Amino acid sequence: MVLVVLKSACPISFSISFHWEAVTLISSIMKMHEIYLKRIKNDLNNISTTVKAEASRRYFPNGINCIGATAADIKLIIGDFQSEYAELTAIEMLSITEYILRNAEYNEEILVAFGLINKFVKNHYDDDLLLRFEFWLENYATNWSIVDDLCIKTIFQFFMARPHLIAKTQHWAYSEVSWCRRASNVVWVKFIKRKMGKSTYYLDTKLVFKNCDLLLNDDDEFVQKSVGWLLKVTSLHYEASVIKYIQNNFEKMTRPTIRYAIEKMDAGTRKKLLSKKNN
Repeated sequence: MVLVVLKSACPISFSISFHWEAVTLISSIMKMHEIYLKRIKNDLNNISTTVKAEASRRYFPNGINCIGATAADIKLIIGDFQSEYAELTAIEMLSITEYILRNAEYNEEILVAFGLINKFVKNHYDDDLLLRFEFWLENYATNWSIVDDLCIKTIFQFFMARPHLIAKTQHWAYSEVSWCRRASNVVWVKFIKRKMGKSTYYLDTKLVFKNCDLLLNDDDEFVQKSVGWLLKVTSLHYEASVIKYIQNNFEKMTRPTIRYAIEKMDAGTRKKLLSKKNN
């Protein structure tokens, strides 16, 4: 009995015991994560086809590693997974998402990973999740579809409950990673004017035009396209301001960017602006 008391009172023995329990717990979690990942891989493999893969690759001139699953397929896989593992908490699902992101082989696996937390982001997690989003963009994004999916679906839901964070993504425009720079524009396209409960959120247009100023001369074509996209949605509410901005930046803007920015304007206005670009 004395020996047992001495062992339990020994700091070194307690430390070793605690460390071993922690290692065992982590090992158990990793094994479960691997099971979840294999489940998702199998689901994707069962639903994918070479025809779907070839269809997807047409939209990625720089290449993409895809297995061949559509957006509808991915939505179905996410729903089935969440139904089967309904007992998983928001924190556990976030952990699974990050495990998948670290080990993903195909583009569709990354999209599934984002989708797993979509139902949680609005009412769970704290503001620091925004830092994880930035990390994901800089470390796991390899094409425009990953950026746009994260911004338009996951981060959108996150911001709907945290409008105070929307403007805090502008520093993404300074990122060394082009996909994060693209995200600095895409993440705002749904918040130029957005109904939130009984109130309406308006994104400061000064922030919009500052972002465009920062990225107008970006070397990456997908960042350039995001500038046009942001100006296009801004023109729906502030057309005169967008027209003035385009007129003041004709020399800096590429023709494709201008065409994208004026897409929602009337035919006469589009023709007038494009004719000035040609002169």
